[in-house]
Amino acid sequence: MTRVIGVVSGKGGVGKTTTVANLGSILASHYKKDVVIVDTNISTSHLGLYLGMYYCPVTLNQVLKDEVKIHEAMYDYHIPGLRVIPASLSYNDLKGVDIAKLKHVLKDLFGKTDIIILDSAPGLGRDAMATLQASDEVIFVNTPFVPSTMDIIKCHQVANDIGTKALGVVLNMVGKEKYELSPQEIEQLVELPVISMIPMDKNILKSLALKVPVVLYNPNSPSGKEYKKLAGKLLGIEYKPQGFFTSFLKLFGIGREKQKREMITKDEIKRMI
Repeated sequence: MTRVIGVVSGKGGVGKTTTVANLGSILASHYKKDVVIVDTNISTSHLGLYLGMYYCPVTLNQVLKDEVKIHEAMYDYHIPGLRVIPASLSYNDLKGVDIAKLKHVLKDLFGKTDIIILDSAPGLGRDAMATLQASDEVIFVNTPFVPSTMDIIKCHQVANDIGTKALGVVLNMVGKEKYELSPQEIEQLVELPVISMIPMDKNILKSLALKVPVVLYNPNSPSGKEYKKLAGKLLGIEYKPQGFFTSFLKLFGIGREKQKREMITKDEIKRMI
């Protein structure tokens, strides 16, 4: 049975798209699941950019206009088992999109993949509501601060009203500052468990610059390990760290390709929009 998991946040910039990219990557690469990640943030799409997919001639926008079938907007990522359905980066492609059709068009993927992960728009606008309604389960991405937590409270209430099961809160950008809300405080406010705590980690910033999920860029980084644990929790499987020998090889860069950031040209940006 195909699971549809929405990844939702009350506000932008809290790490929702990063969470989707990393969960999809680790579920496919480490847990050997067939995964489709979908950018349902139609108005301000980013998922493709996070994965280096600058130009996609067919996107979810065309699917929601009834111009193509959903499998035509699906792109293989370089990890076996992971496919991506991006949304368009072009303003012109917003015209005529009916986001209310999202739940219906996703049905064509049922039975053909293990997990569908939806990268929602932030807040409770039309895109976000369509994502909540299309999801069987939802994860809320939050930061340890009051404003984003208050927004999650409202998102949780809406999920309850429409019958979408809330799995818990992913607490992102966690530091060691006294002014941060504790996991216990957030659990009391939101009335949901904190199922993962992703630390502040420079490896995430580096991986974003390279357009590679951190679980692939540096699997043994603090954030990489936490994403692996989170993916295991979603499957009901306890994550087991790699053995000493594998970790030793990676410590000295053996088997790891040297990577550098590619520059984005003005011509590429024009093609995107």
